[in-house]
Amino acid sequence: MADFVPTHRPVLAAETLEALDPGPGKVLLDGTVGLGGHAARWLELTAPFGRVVGFDRDARALAVAARNLAPFGARAELIHDDYREAPRIFAERGFAAPDAALLDLGLGSHQIDDPTRGFSHRFDAPLDMRFDADAPGRTAADILARAAEPELARIFEEHGELPGARKLARALCDARRRAPIRTTTELARLVREVLPPRGRQRIDPATLVFQALRIAVNDELEGLDAAIEALVRMLPQGGRIAVIAFHSLEDRIAKRTLRRLAEPCRCRRGDPCTCGATRLLDMPERRAVKTSDEEALENPRARSARLRWGTRR
Repeated sequence: MADFVPTHRPVLAAETLEALDPGPGKVLLDGTVGLGGHAARWLELTAPFGRVVGFDRDARALAVAARNLAPFGARAELIHDDYREAPRIFAERGFAAPDAALLDLGLGSHQIDDPTRGFSHRFDAPLDMRFDADAPGRTAADILARAAEPELARIFEEHGELPGARKLARALCDARRRAPIRTTTELARLVREVLPPRGRQRIDPATLVFQALRIAVNDELEGLDAAIEALVRMLPQGGRIAVIAFHSLEDRIAKRTLRRLAEPCRCRRGDPCTCGATRLLDMPERRAVKTSDEEALENPRARSARLRWGTRR
């Protein structure tokens, strides 16, 4: 197999930059830097002194980002870690507070299209699905081999919103008694045998199962709300945060968290606050920003993207 050469087209690039308000000398905390698409645009617009501190769990993506951002020299600092660790790492390294923070959540095209990673049922590959494929940790194959039937059903229901989750979990547990489920094509075949796509069904059930396992493998939703709040608290007054989500589970958490942080105190004026509201954000746009028809036509994977943003009070 020829070496896979990843490419990346940042989604909602112009809209994200408008939300983040880059300017000369400003610093961006890019929590999911990927191949560096958003970061490069930020560095171009904040020259000559603007910086990006970029985090990613995918060491392979960071290596590509380092090459892509090499022309910007020391203005791009890349860190192989989870964005949920950003407040600790900023404090330990003595970094100044960022002027903006970005989370471009979910799976990148460079990961989907890599035939060795196991993220897509388009390729025959081991069921890995770890963002950091070079570090120890459970894989999708491990979950399928060891998770009890109720746990598998919960993963498919909660992370894949899959109709027939319990039926599929039961069938997969029966199948693994006969032989381990180790590859993407094996799993996709089993899913389609149990839950065959019907008529005008928009999403292949196998796609939902792969999404659910990937989220479980990487704990993608665990602590997302707390992480968004922590990033907001790192920002100075007037700082911006932007979150791009590609499916309803992520977007629901982002929407709920940002709106909660923008909620004013609901107690009667003059009375001590008992509602617990802490208004940290202004949200000029209450609705999510969606991709234009033109972008969706050029990049079909961008169609589901939703951008939400706010300004630190």
